[in-house]
Amino acid sequence: MRSVPIFPLDVPNGGDAMSTSFRNYLSESRELYTNVLLVLPLFVIYQIGILATGGVRNGVDFMTDVLFWASGHSFVGYVGLNLAILAAFGGGIAWLRHRGDASKMSIWPWMILESTVYALMLGGTITTLMGHLGLDHLLASGVASQGLFSKFILSLGAGIYEEIVFRLVLMGGLFWVGRRTLNWSPWTLAAAAVVLSSLLFSGVHYIGALGDPFELGSFLYRFFAGVLLALIFYLRGFAIAVYTHAIYDIFVLFSM
Repeated sequence: MRSVPIFPLDVPNGGDAMSTSFRNYLSESRELYTNVLLVLPLFVIYQIGILATGGVRNGVDFMTDVLFWASGHSFVGYVGLNLAILAAFGGGIAWLRHRGDASKMSIWPWMILESTVYALMLGGTITTLMGHLGLDHLLASGVASQGLFSKFILSLGAGIYEEIVFRLVLMGGLFWVGRRTLNWSPWTLAAAAVVLSSLLFSGVHYIGALGDPFELGSFLYRFFAGVLLALIFYLRGFAIAVYTHAIYDIFVLFSM
């Protein structure tokens, strides 16, 4: 099977070919297999980074203990498991190339670019929204004290695990359960799933040893961030939501 190239530079039918390539990009960037594959490198960087931070990790990280247990709590075994995950990433790329789907890997830079645009817009959109709601006076908040590298690793972990837990599992799970137990319209169920998962997403940032002191402004800011990330997840897929979240957190880190 031969896929249409993504954003070709030399096209005979100008607009039609570009339009087809763009539609292919929108479709292929939402495929579950492609999404999981393209998040794996970020996952491994985060997991290895935990070793360098002395164990500092995201509050909803549910995989690190599993990986340490699977490696027999061995440093070498833990690193080996992560290298095996990278090997699986390489095998996935080779398999796609074998199938003639190499274009699915060529969309990766475009997905990063798209995610970066969303990340750049996220903070301003939330601030504007809170301003229209008369909540902008609540925006000032403190920042938890962590080293620069630790914050970078935590940013990656937030992008991966918080999107898995709050968007993929919680939001998706609430909608799935609601469809089977409640006689509500799909739009009402979707709105309820987005709001509830976003409230929990915001609330978890104030729990545990690394949690922030509760402030209404930061709580509402994170709630609206959860809503916007839920929309990105629904409209553009898991990987773009993960990269948008991680890149946004990194922008915040380096702008402080």
